Amino acid sequence: MQYPNDSRRCLTVLDQDSTLIAVIEMSLWSWLVAGIVPGIERQPLKKLEADKHALLKLLHRWRDEAVKAGRKITRIAVAFEAGRDGFWLARWLRAYGIEAHVIHASSVAVPREHRRAKTDRLDTEMLKRAFLGWLRGERDHCKVVAIPSLAEEDAKRPNRERESLVGECSRLVNRMKAAFVRLGIRGFNPKLKKAPERLGALRTPEGEQRTPGSGAAKLAAIPAGESPADVGVQSMS
Repeated sequence: MQYPNDSRRCLTVLDQDSTLIAVIEMSLWSWLVAGIVPGIERQPLKKLEADKHALLKLLHRWRDEAVKAGRKITRIAVAFEAGRDGFWLARWLRAYGIEAHVIHASSVAVPREHRRAKTDRLDTEMLKRAFLGWLRGERDHCKVVAIPSLAEEDAKRPNRERESLVGECSRLVNRMKAAFVRLGIRGFNPKLKKAPERLGALRTPEGEQRTPGSGAAKLAAIPAGESPADVGVQSMS
């Protein structure tokens, strides 16, 4: 099911008398779930183990409480911040008819005038206010991200892995260059394919043969005819 919205506001009209709203503050081992349940004056807060079935059971329980209070629930909207868990939970909830959204963490406004306390309980309250404003169609509360399919996530992975490997290669090359400069050796390019062969001919201004530690050792271990960039990118496959 597709939910009409843009990143800054929801385009579906919000009827709070028939919409159950919940936000989740996620950690590695537990989830703190805060809700707004129609017909219930209290705003429930429940800590769960990181279990999708327990979450679904809790949402259905809150829905039943709203029905007992005389409200007919036609929409359940759930949101959580983008983080370590990625998008799998949003896809799973949508498969069960739950309207799930992932909020861009940096888009939630926080007070900057003074140092604020930070707890999961306060974070859920802030997230709940931001998500409620987004559902009302108001701008500048938060931004949601598009939820990719599993195939779309898999398609992006090779590019992300390559970016990570290229970044690691650049970091290693920069460390080696800095180590050589510290010894007074300039003009040596570790990225060249013949760099391992030239390593033994390098001399300091004093005429000594020196290898500047682990970076040079890694460089010397690269097979002849290959550059550090070639080795890094090939290791991805």
